[in-house]
Amino acid sequence: MSKVTRLSIDNSPDERAGIWVSRIDRGLSELEKQELGEWLAKSPGNYRAFVEMAELWDQMDAMTLLADLCPRPAEAPRSPGLRRWAVAATVVLAAVVASLLVLNRDSEREFRQVRTSDLTASVLVTEVGEQAAHRLSDGSTLILNTDSEARIDFTEANRFVMLERGEIHISVAHESRPLSVVVGDRVFQALGTEFNIEITDDHSIELLVTEGLVVVGLLEGPIADLPRDAPVELAPSSTLVAEGEAAIVQQVEDTLYEIETNEIRTEDIAIQLSWRNGNIVFTGETLEEAMQEVERYTAVKFVFLDENAKKEEVAGFFKAGDVEGLLAVLRAEFEISYQWIGDHTVELAADRATE
Repeated sequence: MSKVTRLSIDNSPDERAGIWVSRIDRGLSELEKQELGEWLAKSPGNYRAFVEMAELWDQMDAMTLLADLCPRPAEAPRSPGLRRWAVAATVVLAAVVASLLVLNRDSEREFRQVRTSDLTASVLVTEVGEQAAHRLSDGSTLILNTDSEARIDFTEANRFVMLERGEIHISVAHESRPLSVVVGDRVFQALGTEFNIEITDDHSIELLVTEGLVVVGLLEGPIADLPRDAPVELAPSSTLVAEGEAAIVQQVEDTLYEIETNEIRTEDIAIQLSWRNGNIVFTGETLEEAMQEVERYTAVKFVFLDENAKKEEVAGFFKAGDVEGLLAVLRAEFEISYQWIGDHTVELAADRATE
């Protein structure tokens, strides 16, 4: 029987602590401050969970508020064996999502050293496991996920971002020149927006719009042949993708593409964009699917020794690239055994398969 952790928001101190920390980030009302103080005072366990979650998210505002609301209880010493991984990897997804909803509103906080320069024509690259944020010359912010490459070409009339591989998230600065993300001959043109684009392993393109609108269309010729002094205008037949919608663009013939759009829930947006904060969130994917995602962030490859292991369903919150921590949770929470073969291969098996 597969093990999938159920989602809830009203039981464990860790879950409640995650929700309170996320609320503090956007600001608490006086009534909420009173409620938080009462919850902290209920038990030393609540206090400890709050401190650990605030430290995990590097939330100094939460610690400052804690000192004002509730002095540290003498009977609640810090656990000497505390492992932050244990907190980060607990499968209390409701609390995690609550935190992600806030963290993803300002993803640059995890890139405190934002690389800022006059990027009007440049190539931006990240290696496997690396993520980087760049402020472009127009004030837009471009975040590259692992193993990604984008070329920047700003002219007097256009702002082009050519995505060669990988995944980017862009917050578009408002100005008169259109900003277009180009993938091959497909164009994603922003209309005052914030959006995410990923080129998948099967060469499809996944678009997620978190603010504003994006027009999806085709170039009529090579981008090099476009005029430099006139804005690119897409055909009226282009597809419009709105805030809160996702689209998958697939090539079905040489010059024919299929675009499928659908609405996406706020909590699912937070999960999909958790990579901007160096995290991976699983909500019931098979272990095979989960390991394929993990492999994007590390040189380690995972080999399954039995079909049972592939089909196990996992739910949890993990730090991208933390293979040892991930394996520890798989063994403890999902009864998946593992064995390292050299430095870059891990064999996985469901424990019960050997019983």
